[in-house]
Amino acid sequence: MKILVLNAGSSSLKCRCDEINGPPSSHPPAPAWEASAEWTGNDPVEALLRSAPRGIDVVGHRIVHGGTIRETSLLTEEVRRAIDAVSTIAPAHNRRALEVIDAARRFFGDRIPHFGVFDTAFHATIPPAAHVYPGPYQWFEEGIRRFGFHGIAHQYAARRAAEELGGEPRPMRIVTCHLGNGASLAAVRGGQCVDTTMGFTPLEGLMMGTRSGSIDPGIVVHLLRRHGYTADELDTLLNCESGLLGVSGVSADMREVLAAIEQGSARARLAFDIYAHRLVREIGGMVAVLGGLDALVFTGGIGEHCAALRERAAESLAFLRPRILVVRAEEEWEIARECWRLAAA
Repeated sequence: MKILVLNAGSSSLKCRCDEINGPPSSHPPAPAWEASAEWTGNDPVEALLRSAPRGIDVVGHRIVHGGTIRETSLLTEEVRRAIDAVSTIAPAHNRRALEVIDAARRFFGDRIPHFGVFDTAFHATIPPAAHVYPGPYQWFEEGIRRFGFHGIAHQYAARRAAEELGGEPRPMRIVTCHLGNGASLAAVRGGQCVDTTMGFTPLEGLMMGTRSGSIDPGIVVHLLRRHGYTADELDTLLNCESGLLGVSGVSADMREVLAAIEQGSARARLAFDIYAHRLVREIGGMVAVLGGLDALVFTGGIGEHCAALRERAAESLAFLRPRILVVRAEEEWEIARECWRLAAA
């Protein structure tokens, strides 16, 4: 089965093709083909599809927000409408994904199935106590709830960690830390997610590259009253001008923040300290939900490459004696595995 994966991000499109001849392993093989391109005014989709291998049997698409769709699904028109309906919640990602879906359908026609693999799906097992917000119940009735994101990455990292550590006498309790420009944690028990830090949108939770993460909602009310911000201005402020960039004044890139610390920047040091503090605090919350911790897993660009951050977390959590693992993020391979599972069935 030749599976083409199209991972549409807010700034780039990643492609991977694998030829899978049996049940796929967790550890990814070398891809048969891979490519990527930036969204830079010119639509890169058609060019990438023309350069993909021939004889594709299945196309898998990464979808950030699935709304009420909580599992990998065949991309019917009904599913496409559901993805479009929640595009206002994750506009930078879902709208790009729809562009790619439409382009791939035009290119391949109706002869092969297209599957949507949703970042929200892994979090479908979170119980109501964790996914219902403590506002008026009408919010929940209107669809305002914790969805969680980065689910494909969390799912892969949790499974790889459990396999690497071997069998346990009880379901393993794992906290996965997906730390990149966006960042989130997941509390995983026995392979199922029971809580996560991102919520209704990808803004909630940890401090990120340009996103504030969780703040006192009274701050937003204060800014509205004092400065008269519009909704769009607040959205830009919290999603694009906060986080590492907003505090350091240097960059949203952790590598550049660390370089500025070496040059004596006090604001860069403060940005790193806040990032580490909030990370440890949120890990503590996930551990409490799990009732203990068997493994702490780091993945994503910062999680995999920032040893100073991992050391800070390990030092603060040393009393738990956690086993700490670094797992390389393999979203495209996880999407290919999901597509194989459904297509084979």
